[in-house]
Amino acid sequence: MSTKSVAKHQLSLFDPAIIRAAALDSVKKLAPHHLAGNPVIFVTEVVAALVTFLWARTLVQGGGDPWFSGQIALWLWFTVLFATFAEAVAEGRGKAQAATLRATRSDTIAKRLIDPEGVAHLAAVVQTVAALDLRVGDVVLVEAGDIIPSDGDIIEGVASVNESAITGESA
Repeated sequence: MSTKSVAKHQLSLFDPAIIRAAALDSVKKLAPHHLAGNPVIFVTEVVAALVTFLWARTLVQGGGDPWFSGQIALWLWFTVLFATFAEAVAEGRGKAQAATLRATRSDTIAKRLIDPEGVAHLAAVVQTVAALDLRVGDVVLVEAGDIIPSDGDIIEGVASVNESAITGESA
């Protein structure tokens, strides 16, 4: 896959691979030790379990309206499942975006300047290297339309940089 196709690929909110993984993860996250880190959903789960117990007791012993407590239990469980599913989708999208960025970095080619001082004299020699081969102190040439190969500072020229792949904001 080329660098340009990786950079242009946008993750859909309803990407089937992410949704499948999130559905499985959301069920795993129902374990109380996972939900203990989120006190609101943890308490909602505990109350859902308690209301489910009361509903089952009403069904077995009779008395009262079992449909009301059953409906409350259903809504509470739906809330807990939806919250864990939404969290799992967010994690899945973050992991997929990080993987895309790693793939872009490994495929990106940098134009490393052999003699950075020669830039002022228009006699700079450019060496094409993989972005992963760049080291601290290297000076690279980035022209319009290029993917920036690494983190760094602009030392000469002016640039407008699209950071949407990093920040998640739309281009």
